[in-house]
Amino acid sequence: MNLFRTACSTACSKACVTAASGKTGGRRQHGFSLTSLILLLAVIVMLVVLAFKIVPAYLEYRAINTAIAALKSGSSVREIQSDFDRRAGVAYITAISGKDLDIVKNGNEFDIAFAYSKKIPLFGPASLVLDYAGSTDSTAVKKAADDAPK
Repeated sequence: MNLFRTACSTACSKACVTAASGKTGGRRQHGFSLTSLILLLAVIVMLVVLAFKIVPAYLEYRAINTAIAALKSGSSVREIQSDFDRRAGVAYITAISGKDLDIVKNGNEFDIAFAYSKKIPLFGPASLVLDYAGSTDSTAVKKAADDAPK
């Protein structure tokens, strides 16, 4: 029994000396340091805040695309504009109104296009500008984007 205690205390004292001297017995420790963890969390928080600011603008763009797709078969330009304004009120669309739509008659239907810029303030003097353009006619999207106010 005494021999066991002597062997155990010798092994424990070697472990204590190794731990006190900072040596890990040849094995390297793995993992994040506290500094890298704080920096990683800061980057993640900044990306989440940016997403919270961008997602509503994108959802508004999608709502505008849905609204103009439903209005494609209107009977007149004025009717399409007023119907868009009604849909905009329901869908919380504030970026554009019916007057901002480019409406062109194409056979029995109308081609409707739009383009606008959305400025999203980030912090201090920094802001993010998103340019959106859409159309019921796929060839008109590029033209509407080129004509958008800068």
